[in-house]
Amino acid sequence: MENQRYILLIALIVISALMYFAWQAEHAEHDDAVVEERQDADDPEDDPDLADRREADPESPGVDGADPESPDEVSDESPTQQIPDREDDEGKRIRVTTDLFEIEISTDGGDIRQADLLQHYKSSDDDSPFRLMRDEGEPFFVARTGLGRDGPGRDAHYEVEKDTYHLDDTEETLEVPLIWREGDIEVRKIYTFKRDSYIVNVRHEVENKGDDEWRGFQYVELLREPDPAGATPWYVHSFTGGAMYTPADSYERISFSDMEDQDLRRDVTGGWMSMLQHYFVAVILPDQEKQYRFYTRALPGDTYLVGMSSPWLVVPGGESKSTENQLFIGPKDQSRLTAIPDIENLRLTVDYGFLTILANPLFWALDHIQNVVKNWGVAIIILTLFIKILFFKLSSISYRSMARMRKVQPKMQQIRERYADDKQQMNQALMELYKKEKINPLGGCLPMLVQIPVFIALYWVLIESVEIRHEPFILWIQDLSSRDPYFILPLLMGLSMIVQMKLNPPPMDPIQKRVMQVLPFIFTAFFMLFPAGLVLYWLSNNVLSIAQQWYIMRQYLGPEDRK
Repeated sequence: MENQRYILLIALIVISALMYFAWQAEHAEHDDAVVEERQDADDPEDDPDLADRREADPESPGVDGADPESPDEVSDESPTQQIPDREDDEGKRIRVTTDLFEIEISTDGGDIRQADLLQHYKSSDDDSPFRLMRDEGEPFFVARTGLGRDGPGRDAHYEVEKDTYHLDDTEETLEVPLIWREGDIEVRKIYTFKRDSYIVNVRHEVENKGDDEWRGFQYVELLREPDPAGATPWYVHSFTGGAMYTPADSYERISFSDMEDQDLRRDVTGGWMSMLQHYFVAVILPDQEKQYRFYTRALPGDTYLVGMSSPWLVVPGGESKSTENQLFIGPKDQSRLTAIPDIENLRLTVDYGFLTILANPLFWALDHIQNVVKNWGVAIIILTLFIKILFFKLSSISYRSMARMRKVQPKMQQIRERYADDKQQMNQALMELYKKEKINPLGGCLPMLVQIPVFIALYWVLIESVEIRHEPFILWIQDLSSRDPYFILPLLMGLSMIVQMKLNPPPMDPIQKRVMQVLPFIFTAFFMLFPAGLVLYWLSNNVLSIAQQWYIMRQYLGPEDRK
């Protein structure tokens, strides 16, 4: 029966919510413990874990690095553990503006200290550019690049020709050169930006003007803090932390607590290393044909690092050589991620949870529909129609069962009255009636069981897909990924539930009848907190279900039975 469908849905939602909040509480307790532990270890000398890491860090004070055996060997050294801080930054800020970026690079270290995404707003109420990277405010998040061993590392000071660069309308690429000199060695660090691209190319050119051989390695690192409390709505728990992909080990998420427990060091050929957050990502993209080392660390001050170091770069006296890698800094736009040449499975950074196998085709269909209709809200309605057509026969079985159930309501009432004092006899009589009339009392539950995974998968598509972020529908709905500001869609959804229940067989039990009467109001209140796009899907599904159910009832019931 339809009533059983709603009871089943409530039970599943409540159980899912309890499991979610229990997991959230456990996760939060662990994160709080991690923060307290890091705060207790503010003095690096009192932190035994940090001391152990320093012993393995050749650039840390008092530790000498071993010479590499061959230029192709992956460097076993790593850059200093020092965390870049604006208060210690006495260098100039180079401002770089393209069609997609506004980036600040410091001449101290040559690091990317700030990155604003010009085509993505901070929020639906604030149209200032979204700031993905920052060294001021929360969360701290920067990209650090340099040459380890004998080259310009964290403490290097670069010279620049100017402090402002702009990609003109007539240009396709923009180069930002930084120069470092020490003795006979000159290093040019060149950031290259391209039009309509979130990829930043980082190239180090080493010129050895002396007689002695020079050795070094390139490193690229992403450092960030966890998001502050309340950074995302309660109904959104998108993973924030590290992630890596290698052809050998596939995709692996690395939480901040994992970094606390153990430093990761892995020599790989191909793949990528990233730092994830809701809607956005920064990815280190090495040369896919060479062997690199991926590593992670937990640093003092509740800061976490994912990085990559290159094979040794050996430059004989009188020669010049270069090494380069790339960074992706931007939204988890699936069309952009899949279009990056030679890089596999970057779309895995878009996390749809345990129902990814359903969410991916749902997004694919939604995206293709939107490309035609040019409105994500209309695309959701059309997708709902397609899903309804797909499950039409299955739903028809359910609605036919309910129509038969409604038709035999008088007979059921007679049985209940006749055997009011004998529950066992009453149930036996009801089962015989169901068998005679070919009624399956649980026939209404199957469509709901099928629909719930689709509902959950679409929920993740709507809250995790940056393509839908801040996308309008009509009139007052200006952001389908946020809740309806005036609650009009939830109210319409509640009204559709009332209409749908009027088409169902009324419950015989008085208590169940009262529960069914208040159910639309409970659902309305619940859906007021959900993204407008999800409520639009549920409302559209209800309207289509009402039309289908009304049509089937017209076929199976006479005028008297429909009253």
